[in-house]
Amino acid sequence: MNYQTFQPHPDLASLVSCYWTLEVPAAAETQKQRIVPDGCIEMAFILGDDIKRYTTGGDFILQPRAMVLGQTLEPFYIEPTGHVDTFAVRFYPYGFSNFISTPIKALANKETPIASLFGERPAKELAQKIVEAADSTERIAIVESFLFDKLNSKATIDSIVKTTIDALLSTKGSAAINTILKEDLSKRRQLERKFLKQIGISPKQLGKVIRLQTALKLLLSEEAENLTSIAYESEYYDQAHFIKDFKEFTGTNPKEFLGNESMALSSLFYK
Repeated sequence: MNYQTFQPHPDLASLVSCYWTLEVPAAAETQKQRIVPDGCIEMAFILGDDIKRYTTGGDFILQPRAMVLGQTLEPFYIEPTGHVDTFAVRFYPYGFSNFISTPIKALANKETPIASLFGERPAKELAQKIVEAADSTERIAIVESFLFDKLNSKATIDSIVKTTIDALLSTKGSAAINTILKEDLSKRRQLERKFLKQIGISPKQLGKVIRLQTALKLLLSEEAENLTSIAYESEYYDQAHFIKDFKEFTGTNPKEFLGNESMALSSLFYK
């Protein structure tokens, strides 16, 4: 697998986490990959062969070739049908809502064709330019021009949402919402509503995903001595709490995650 990341323009850096590309040669036998929630929203362009996303049992859909993947709260499987060549934009949790009028909650746990969000003609023109671009540098320039055009200059990140996200990120997802809001607990319901509108999931759910990210990075870096130390470094109550959340978001336990071929892609993203 050839996975690369690229930094956004400084004027988009508060909304866009990075751009990334993934290339994988076609193989005689394809391997399902389990994708783990990461708390972000992705806009992806499939430049290679189609990619299956399994729904229930053995059923699957073909992912749209130009799509937005909303917040996910459970793992899912994808499988290439041949050569993988993908270019994508990874938005911060609060980032993508600045570019669309559709409620972010409507994008959760599914792929949405970009034509549904930006209109048929603009989406088709963008996808065509991305496909015809010579390299990643040119694709980044194209998508950034598109994002700057869509960005409403008056749109600002709601301070209460951004403050909460910053606190969750700085505490590895462990900050209690009541602590974040300090003495003004009347804002809690307001925060919940704004989160669903701008992020697509609740503050508690985002905190759990961020905390799992911290644990996954420790697990894959092999810096921690054992699961108990990973649990405490990631601000879980104990090892049992860590394993429970881990299974909720990955569908497996930490020991089975390591070395599991179906986790190769998720492992690559987290290293």
